[in-house]
Formats: sequence, structure tokens, C-alpha cells
Amino acid sequence: MEYVVRLAQVHESFRIPELKALASLANIDLEILTYSPDSPFCVIRLSSDEAARKLVSRSILTDSIYELWGSGTDYEALHADIHHRTQHRWPEYKTCSFKFKVLGYQHTLSQRAQVKVIESFDYLPFEGPIKMKNPEYDFGVLEHYVIRTKIPTIIYFGRFIADGGRNIYLPYDLKKRQYISTTSMDSELTFITANIAMAAPGKLLYDPFVGTGSLPIACSHFGAMTMGSDIDGRTVRGTKEKNITTNFDQYGLRPCLLDNFTSDLTNTPLRLTRFLDGIVCDPPYGVREGLRTLGKKDGTGLEVVYIDGVAAHLRPNYIHPKKSYSFDAMLEDVLDFAVLTLVDGGRLCMWMPTANEQGNEVDIPKHPSLQLEDVSTQAFNKWSRCLLTYSRLPDSEVVEVKTRTRPEILPGANADTLNSFRKRYFQGFRTPESTNGTRTP
Repeated sequence: MEYVVRLAQVHESFRIPELKALASLANIDLEILTYSPDSPFCVIRLSSDEAARKLVSRSILTDSIYELWGSGTDYEALHADIHHRTQHRWPEYKTCSFKFKVLGYQHTLSQRAQVKVIESFDYLPFEGPIKMKNPEYDFGVLEHYVIRTKIPTIIYFGRFIADGGRNIYLPYDLKKRQYISTTSMDSELTFITANIAMAAPGKLLYDPFVGTGSLPIACSHFGAMTMGSDIDGRTVRGTKEKNITTNFDQYGLRPCLLDNFTSDLTNTPLRLTRFLDGIVCDPPYGVREGLRTLGKKDGTGLEVVYIDGVAAHLRPNYIHPKKSYSFDAMLEDVLDFAVLTLVDGGRLCMWMPTANEQGNEVDIPKHPSLQLEDVSTQAFNKWSRCLLTYSRLPDSEVVEVKTRTRPEILPGANADTLNSFRKRYFQGFRTPESTNGTRTP
């Protein structure tokens, strides 16, 4: 059966990845028939109305879904398609209560024009009462216009099946959250990430850059058990009144939180066994300050130092020594960690920044044991951030064994030389000086 999905008019590059992930999570056969990022309407094929309801029930980027009764580039073609597709089914709805609504994209019809459109369906033998509230069946006329035109380019007609999950994230608004920081991700994107990561009951997801817990909170909303870590112990601990745990308490999600701890990814205390169903993370971009990892440049400081018989690293207010860290090495470390800890089919959803420069292809990190599923982009003015989604391949399907030696950080290396994105950010993403001494924007 064919259905038309009315999608949200935001985060266009995330819409199909979210639908595909939710279909995989629910074990639903999904076929995308027609879709364009320029349109909120997507035609898909599913097995049943039940599958349609299940698919969109938690979709943040779906407004609603309709069983497709017909489509056309104008109303004459639409009505002909409705006759061809569904005339044999009309008697099923003859005595049922119903209502019609007309929904336009990039143009809204006047009330009088909407009535005229609805009256053009008078050939449908619906004799039941019209109910504007709680009818047995709800039919929608979905029009797509090119901006600043008054003639639709395509029209869909369908029977309403279900609303999507657009409102799920609203109670998690950061403005009402007890514990946040300047880098806390907004709730809409965290819930989209959780969907693409396929968070669900019975799964364990981990955030190695947990911050104030935005991503684990979204995953736990969908029933997943979560845990997180961060190199900044102050962020992990917070205060007695406000911390990551109180955020979980605020939403009644404490039973889904395993724990949070201070650690960096290169010195993780976790046993590197394959036990995670998913990893969700928004690694630091190194803009506010250079990236750091635990340790000293010269490799010393590994021995335990005791003060008054207590190991220094166990004393209150202990500050771990940190050394400079390459941005590219951090991304590689995330992939290596995912390979060592994800179960077969487990997902890594990792955010990565990139410059918006013409002709500049995004250099996406790869690993032979990880399959790149999707790349979704949130664009800002001169830069963007991409959500990279990988799935762990079974070892039997890996055709190459990857070995990597961490490049040595040379003396004198600074935050800019170790992080090209940071350098470009503070240059305003301008191109280097040309040979004649001028800059091009």
C-alpha cells in the first residue's frame, strides 16, 4: 500500500535517515517511492496501516501520514487517479462520518477556495454525517506550491492514518531544564539523533562526551539504558542541586541512567568488549579552547604519587594533567572505540563540524569495520555540522584489518595546528591569501 508522509519543514537532510532508522528499529519493510528535500511530502510503500502508525509514532520530523488515494499535477489528473486507485473501496465509507481538510505548502487557500476544492470531490458517494470533531475518517488534500505561485505543482489526496511524534521533545526544552551549559544540544536534535541511533528498551547507549547529558536524556526517553563520561569532571559532577542526575530526575528517567564518570576516550576505564548497542556523541570542536587528552607531552607522570599516604589522583579537587590533542585523531579514536565496543549492527551517531566552502568536500572519517549509513547536515552561516551515522559490521564481513599509529604531536604544536576547523573558524572561513596579496571571501 502507498502512503504519503507529511514531513516537518525543518532539518530536511535528517528526514529520510530518521524514517529509515525507525523502519529498521520496528522491523518494517519501507520503500521510498518519491522524495525531494524541497518538498514536505514523501510517498512511501508499507505493508499496512498498522505499520504506518508504528513507523511515525515517534518520528520527530513527521507531521502526519495518509493512505494515498491519488495524486496529480492538477485537480483533473488527481480526480482521475482517485477513480483509478480507489473506486472499488468507496462503498466501505458510504455511511461513515467524515471530514475534509486542505493543507498547502508555500501557499494557503482562502476559506472560500478551500470549500470549492472540497466540493470538487462530490463524486465520492459519502452519505454519512460531516463531523469536524472526531469523525470516523479524516481525508486530506495536500497541495505543493512553488514559492510565490498560486497554482500547485502536485496535489495528493489521502485518508488520514496517524500523527507523527513532533511534540515528543517539547517537554524537554532547554529553557526549562535545570542543568545546562553553553554547549548543550537543543532537544529537537537530540531526539532526532536518538531515533537515528535506534534507542529503545533493552538497549544500552553511551555518550563519551556527555556534557550535561542532553543526548542520553533523549535516548532514555525512548526506554534505552544510558551512561556517559566526560574529561571535564566539573561538568560531570555539577553541584549537589544541579547535575546530570537531577536532569534525569526532572523527567522521571532516573531508572534508565546507569552512571556518569570522568574519563577521556583515549584513557577509558571501560573494558573494550563489544557490549554497547549504540554510541551517541557530539565531540568538542575545540573552538573555545584547544582539545585536550589526559597525560603529559613527555609521557611522564604515569607513576602513582602519594601525599600523606593517599594517592594524589584520589584526593579531593585533584586536576588531571592534560596534553594537546589533534581533532582528526579524536575522530579516529571515536571510530576505533566504536569498533571495539559496539555489537553487530550497533550504531555510532557522531556530530562533526565542517566549513561551508564551495568545492570543499567533507572529509568523512572511515573505518573498514563500520558502514556509513547516512550523513545529515545542519547548516549555519559559514559552517555546518554533520551527523555521521555508522553501523558496526560483523567481523565476517570486514574485508580489511585496520591498523593505525597515532601521529606524534611535535613540540610547539598549538590548538590551531592540531585543529584545522578551529583555525578556519577564527579566520572567518576565508580562503588563504592569493598570490596578489588579496583575500577572496
